[in-house]
Amino acid sequence: MTGVTDTPTGRGAAASSPSAGAAPTAGARVRVPATSANLGPGFDAFGLALGYYDEVEVALRRDGVSVRVEGAEQVATGEDNLVIRSIRATLDELGRPQPGLAVRCVNRVPHGRGLGSSAAAIVAGVAAAWALDTAAFLAGTDRPVPRGAAAFDRAAALRVATAIEGHPDNVAAALFGGFTVAWADTDGPLAYRAEPVADLRPVAFVPSARTSTAHSRGRLPEHVAHANAAFSAGRAGLLALALTQGDAPPPAPAGLAGPPRADAAARARLLLAATEDRLHQPYRLPAVPESAALIGRLRDAGVAAVLSGSGPTVLALALGGEQAAAAVGVAAPGFAVLPLAVDRDGVRVTPLVS
Repeated sequence: MTGVTDTPTGRGAAASSPSAGAAPTAGARVRVPATSANLGPGFDAFGLALGYYDEVEVALRRDGVSVRVEGAEQVATGEDNLVIRSIRATLDELGRPQPGLAVRCVNRVPHGRGLGSSAAAIVAGVAAAWALDTAAFLAGTDRPVPRGAAAFDRAAALRVATAIEGHPDNVAAALFGGFTVAWADTDGPLAYRAEPVADLRPVAFVPSARTSTAHSRGRLPEHVAHANAAFSAGRAGLLALALTQGDAPPPAPAGLAGPPRADAAARARLLLAATEDRLHQPYRLPAVPESAALIGRLRDAGVAAVLSGSGPTVLALALGGEQAAAAVGVAAPGFAVLPLAVDRDGVRVTPLVS
């Protein structure tokens, strides 16, 4: 569904847009990946960026808001649009004046399916705002700020995006790409990015049904058994290693034998064990029986499969093209099958040339 609106706001306008470190221009084009959070045992911490993208174009105007949305249903097209709200919040955080905005959103990431659609919208807005020199635009000049002055600070952007989203797992993966571990301390949200193994081939199985993260979280117990927490903690540590070091073990210290390079079958078994979970999936899966059944069939076939985020999408973490093809062969009716690459760049911002 496509939506267009033009809303007067009484706000001014501004322009600029770099990739990290470039000088601002007249607008910003943003590409942001879909993401999968949790990945089984990494509840509210792990994220993986996927090669499936939303695109947003932002141009500045003197007043009002115009929003054009393509490819998504039930999306706000005024000041309450999530991209617009994220731009506004970021400009406030940066102390920049608020412009009028003309925004075009091409939404490919399905909404309400556990693939980080809200994180994509938020990160797109945050990244676009970082690129916009609103003060120069509103002053009636189009002079670029000095090179580097508008450089995109992804660590600071993580704090802004998390404040809007409420949790950092998806937004961290969308910002940094690759495999991310997010956490919070007294300084706010932080993230560590690691490079996934080269032969990781995610396959997303996307049903037509939607779910809400809030509703899905409502199924989780307030307390879990110590044994289950310990089980998932161990699996989470194993998963971080299996996703990032499985095909290239680090060299051993002098005098010690290093771990042998695991063959493909051994690595697949390791990843299968590493994606077991007792913290959230056992409580969420009964509400999505078709997804639960598909996960069971994939795992019976030796493919590591998990609920993507809060679901109902199923994510298979295949190693190599042969296992990815095997995963596709397990597809069930009612699921769209998306063989994907890992996105290793995170959000990208380029100048919008009029």
